[in-house]
Amino acid sequence: MPLLIYKFIPNGTLCHLIHDFNEEYSRSWDIRLHIAVEVASAISYLHSFASTPIYHQDIKSSNILLDEKFRAKVSNFGASRSIDIDQPHLTTQVLGTFGYLDLEYFQSTQFTEKSDVYYFIVIIVELLIRKKEISTFRSQEKRGLVSYFMSSVEENHLLDIVDVEIGKDGQSDEVVAVA
Repeated sequence: MPLLIYKFIPNGTLCHLIHDFNEEYSRSWDIRLHIAVEVASAISYLHSFASTPIYHQDIKSSNILLDEKFRAKVSNFGASRSIDIDQPHLTTQVLGTFGYLDLEYFQSTQFTEKSDVYYFIVIIVELLIRKKEISTFRSQEKRGLVSYFMSSVEENHLLDIVDVEIGKDGQSDEVVAVA
């Protein structure tokens, strides 16, 4: 059984950075974009460059650790699975965190690399609008973060829902491009 050892992570989790009110932490667009790139790189490594492809199956903001320079470290590989190179999917009991789950995986129980990418999309949306993955305060069809986000984009309200901390950074073109 592989063993992972983590160094001390002084800035906690991405979930803590995004959702907890704490003025000592910078939540600038540059930091968020840097975190997104690092998480994407980690997923790419797991899927394409590890000796055996690995599907994480539970990428979420609370499983992304931030070091002293806010560099992202993907953690908690308890649900992860190594994949046979000839096997494009993994049929399992549905695992993961509601709100991050890929609907296709939820319905078929076939986890693919696209499912991990869907988890990453939720992370991106969290970084953009600083809302939790599920909200009981939104309408039923917009309860999930991605549904809420997609609806806002389709209705041309993206910049209305972007977190005010990055909205004031004057980088709306980059924010829209990432969205």
